[in-house]
Amino acid sequence: MSTFLAILESWGYWGMLIAAFIAGSVFPLSSEVVLTALQLAGLDPLRLFVAATVGNTAGSMFNYAIGSLGKMEWIERYLHVEPAKLERAQRWLQRYGIWIGLFCSLPFIGSVIAVALGFTRTNPWLTLLIITLGKAIRYAALLFLLVQF
Repeated sequence: MSTFLAILESWGYWGMLIAAFIAGSVFPLSSEVVLTALQLAGLDPLRLFVAATVGNTAGSMFNYAIGSLGKMEWIERYLHVEPAKLERAQRWLQRYGIWIGLFCSLPFIGSVIAVALGFTRTNPWLTLLIITLGKAIRYAALLFLLVQF
C-alpha cells in the first residue's frame, strides 16, 4: 500500500485526483494522506483543492450511479454495501432530504449515503452540487489546517 501511495504522490495533481476518486468510491484509501504529502512537498494548495474535490466527488457520483441502477445484488457485490446499511441511509434521506449528501465526505458511511441517493434516484444535478459542496468544505478545512501549521 505504501508503494501505491508513493506512486500517486509522484504523479502530483493527477495522483491527487486518482487517490481522491478511489477514496470517494468504496475502496479503502485515504486521500488525506496523499493530500498532506503533496502539500508538504510544496504543491499549490489551490490546485490540490480542485483535484481532490473533483476526484472525490467523481468517486461519490460513481457510487450514486451504481445505486441508481437499483440492483441490490450489484450494490452488495461490487460496492460491498450491506442492505441494512443502505436501509439506514435511506431512512436518513427520508428524514433530512437530499441535504444528507453533504455527509458523503465522511469516512465509511459517506459511500453508503451516495449509494442511497442513487438508489432513491434523487435529482442527479442537485445531488452533484450538494456532494461537491460537502467535499469542498472538507478539503478546504484540511488544507487550511495544513497551511496554517
